[in-house]
Amino acid sequence: MFRISARQVVAAAMLSMAFATGAIAHHGWSWAEADQIELRGTIEKISMGGPHPTLDVATADDGVWLVELGNPRQTERSGFVEGVAKPGDQVVVLGNRSQDPKEKRLKAVRLTIGEKRYDIYPDRIKTN
Repeated sequence: MFRISARQVVAAAMLSMAFATGAIAHHGWSWAEADQIELRGTIEKISMGGPHPTLDVATADDGVWLVELGNPRQTERSGFVEGVAKPGDQVVVLGNRSQDPKEKRLKAVRLTIGEKRYDIYPDRIKTN
């Protein structure tokens, strides 16, 4: 017979809540402004891992920004996959910036690298 101790049940419940709370706090758009901006710069770093891929983008006037993409599958569906961009590439990011003006963070809805567009959240794009 398989037995689970009360301690194991509590530990599993706490772990589940931590993951659920982190996912709720992490995802969504409530932290971002409603208006979209265009950010131009050079890709310094690309991270394709979960919970979602990110770019570090260096701008000429405002330093390095953290650009959050969609979840890995959504980002992949846009065509933005490992190898299509590299550090040093010029990028134009359309997205919603953080409501905190001190935070250089942007949720991308579209990336443009060279002549190629990657529509990560096509239903959220407010401009062509």
